[in-house]
Amino acid sequence: MLRAEHGNSAYALERLRQHLTSGGIAAGSRLPTERRLAETLGVGRRAVRRALEVLEAEGLIWRRQGSGTFVGPSPALAGGEALAATTDFLEIMEVRLRIEPQLAALAAMRATAEQITRMRELADRIVQCEDADARELWDGTLHRLIAQASGNSLFLSLFETVNRLRQDEAWQSIRERARGGNGTRDVTRRQHHDIIDAIAERDPQAAAEHMRQHLLMLQERLIRQTSIDGSGF
Repeated sequence: MLRAEHGNSAYALERLRQHLTSGGIAAGSRLPTERRLAETLGVGRRAVRRALEVLEAEGLIWRRQGSGTFVGPSPALAGGEALAATTDFLEIMEVRLRIEPQLAALAAMRATAEQITRMRELADRIVQCEDADARELWDGTLHRLIAQASGNSLFLSLFETVNRLRQDEAWQSIRERARGGNGTRDVTRRQHHDIIDAIAERDPQAAAEHMRQHLLMLQERLIRQTSIDGSGF
C-alpha cells in the first residue's frame, strides 16, 4: 500500500540518501529505474522523481537522458571544488545574471504544465520550510527546474556548474543571512511567484525581467552582508 501523498517525497529522499551515503554502493554505479525504486520503497514514481531531483542538486547522483541515473557528482562538474576555491560570490552573481534571465525566458516558451505546477509547489515549499539548509536546497531545486524547463541542454550544463558552486558549505551561512533580514523571505516569495506567473503566461520578456530583478536583489543583499561581516567569502 502506498504511503499518503504528503511525506512520500520526504520518505523516499531519506531512504535513498541513506542508501547512497552508507558506502555500500560504488561511485559511478547506475541506480535502478524510477519504477523499480518506487516498487522497492512502496511510494509513487512522482515521489521518487522528486527525491532524485533533490539528490541531484546535492551532487549525490547525476542523470544522463537515455542512459539512466548514476551515483556520484556529474563528470561535467569535475574540478568543482577547485573552482569554488577560486571563485567569489560576485563572479557567481555576474554569471547568474547573464544566464538565468535567459533560462526563464526560454522556460516561458517551453515549460510544460507539469513543470509549472511543480515550480509553484517548490516556491511554496521554500516559504514553508524553517530549516535554512533545506530552504537553500529547495531554492536551488526551483531554479534548476526553471533551467530544465528551458529545454536547452548547453544552458543547463552551464547552470549546473554555477548551481554546484552555490552549494559550497563555506557560502551557505552568509547567503542565508542575506536572505533572512528585513522581510527578504516575503519579497523572495513574491519574486518567485512573479517569475512563475510570467512563465505560465508564456511571457518571455516578463519572465526574464522578473528573474533579473530577483537576482539583483540577492546580489545587493550579499554585498551588504559581506560588508557587515568584513568578509568576501
